[in-house]
Amino acid sequence: MNRRPMIVTSIAIVTAMFLISAWAWLQLPADAQVPIHWGPDGQPDGWADKTVGLLLLPFLASGVAALLAIIPRIEPRRTNIERSGKAYGAIWIGVMALLGGLHVLAVSVAMGAAVDITRLLFVGMGVLFIVIGNYLPKVRSNYMAGIRTPWTLTSEVAWTKTHRLGGWLFVIEGIVFLVLGLAGTTGTLLITAVIGGLLVLVGVTFAYSYFVWKADPERRTQ
Repeated sequence: MNRRPMIVTSIAIVTAMFLISAWAWLQLPADAQVPIHWGPDGQPDGWADKTVGLLLLPFLASGVAALLAIIPRIEPRRTNIERSGKAYGAIWIGVMALLGGLHVLAVSVAMGAAVDITRLLFVGMGVLFIVIGNYLPKVRSNYMAGIRTPWTLTSEVAWTKTHRLGGWLFVIEGIVFLVLGLAGTTGTLLITAVIGGLLVLVGVTFAYSYFVWKADPERRTQ
């Protein structure tokens, strides 16, 4: 897997985030408060001073990019990660793009722009989940990325079938997020849909991986 395009893209995104923060730092007064958390109604309910508010996401994105760059080097099943290069790269860039977009939105709100960040965030999350769902079946068995249960890690059949099902579930969840975002859904309905959807996704894939593993005569038990 050639990690260079992902590393270069990540550096570009993180650099842009820091430049945006530097520009905002010069524009905002010394006592300005930057939103760092939003409630289900789409309104900011957590704030920080300029230092934390403008640097939190750029540093978080830097850490995520560094972790994603290191994982292929330390993964015990490195060959499988290498064979999952396209999927790994697409998910990597998708995560970085979402963090970069969220930073732009947060800075825009701090600058006084009327931005419905919850709506845009869920649209972005929906797109990311759909991307993950499309590439998830292409991820080969490994310890660092994918749907890792005790049973997918000890059965190639369980890994393959669980990731096929998981791919569909991620796409469905992504479509739900996309619809919720475009519809401007807020409040209890939003929370219920998100938590319920994620619980279904986790619960179904977890249980399914066990039953597939149980039926695999070549499963490993040690």
